[in-house]
Order: sequence, then structure tokens, then C-alpha cells
Amino acid sequence: MKDGEPAVDHIRAALEHGAHAITANKGPIVHAYRELRDLAAARGKRFLFESTVMDGVPIFSLFDQLPAIHLQGFHGILNSTTNVILGEMENGLTFDEALKKAQELGVAETDATHDVDGWDAAVKTAALITVLMDLPVRLEDIEREGIRDLTPQALRNARRDGWPFKLVCRAQRVGNEVQASVSPENVRSSEPMARITGTSSYIYFETDIFPGLAITEENPGLYATAYGLLADFVRAVRD
Repeated sequence: MKDGEPAVDHIRAALEHGAHAITANKGPIVHAYRELRDLAAARGKRFLFESTVMDGVPIFSLFDQLPAIHLQGFHGILNSTTNVILGEMENGLTFDEALKKAQELGVAETDATHDVDGWDAAVKTAALITVLMDLPVRLEDIEREGIRDLTPQALRNARRDGWPFKLVCRAQRVGNEVQASVSPENVRSSEPMARITGTSSYIYFETDIFPGLAITEENPGLYATAYGLLADFVRAVRD
């Protein structure tokens, strides 16, 4: 999480020895993307990482098919664990009970600190900014707040009032810099993000050509991340 190691060294070694490099590890993207991208290009190899954000949904490869598009910003729900926990707490479970259910579903690790405190969502936000917006960003530059302070009562009241809580990732281009955040937000019930439940994910892109371009992933299975790796492998050997 702190520096992307040892994954950065492993990917660097693979590229230097003439192999394509494929990963689902977000650390190398956040901490060493430009170096690894340039090394891959110099060696005539592919460095691919589709499974780092939203499982195998083609987010990074989508923008490969949209040349000359400039991404101005994005927002979305990118962490399944917190999404499951918030939904179960709305249904009356305590935080600990909701976390246990997320673990039983296989979306939360035994130590879910990185999810609950917003680190996983922040790292995914940083990866999208680094690759798709081509702007340098440090994790500490992303305002981050997790879901620990939300109570079942507050969540039920918010849902009843039509403004459910979601852990929302945001990034916006401001000149040559970016403003980014991860935090619980009240989302109007009529908005698409409010309908993202369970293990589903959602992202909305703002570009100079398409004012709004959204992708929803509906409750993926555990195979989805593996598919992203397979898709990268096929792209690497096909090209």
C-alpha cells in the first residue's frame, strides 16, 4: 500500500526479461505507473491491469478505444465491502454483523481496515486519476473518510428520507491539478448511485466529448477479477 513493493520490482523484472506484465495489484499503478508504462513501451511489451478497478469491467481499455478524449472528472462507488456493510446496516444489522456478512460473501478480508477506512477506494481513485487523467496524485492528497462513524439508525433514517449514504469516490480536474476525495455522502434516491447495492459498482465519467458516460457492474461473482486478468492476457498475446 505504501510504495507498491514488492509488486513493482516483480513487474519491472518481468518487463526487463522480455515478458508481458499483467496484474490485479493496485499498488504498482499508484506508485510506479509511468516508469512501468515507459519500460514496457521501450521493451515492446504490454503492461496491463484491467482488474485493478471494478474487477474485469473494461475501464482502462475503454479509454484506449476513445482517442483524444480528455477526462475532466469522475465519481462513483468502487468498494464492494463498504457497499455491502452499509446496505446490511440499513436493514438493521450492527456494524460487526454487517462486516461478518460481507466476509461470508467473500468480498471482505479478515482484516477489512483498508476497506472500512476508505483506503481501498482511495487507491482505486488514485489509479484512475494516474492512468486516465494523466495527472500525478499522492494518496495523501486524496481527502479520505471511512464509514466507521455511521450508525444503523443514521443509515435507516437517511434511507427513509430518500438520501441514503454511499461511500463515494470523486475526482475533478482543476487546471493542471486534481481535487479528489473518498467519503460517505447522502445520495438522492433518484440518482443512479443510490440504486447501487450489494457487491455492485458504479462509475460516471465526465469528458470533453461525452458530458456523461456511466458504467454499472451488477453484483459480480468472484470470477469477475479472474476474467479481467484473462482478458488482459488475451490482449497481450493477440497484439
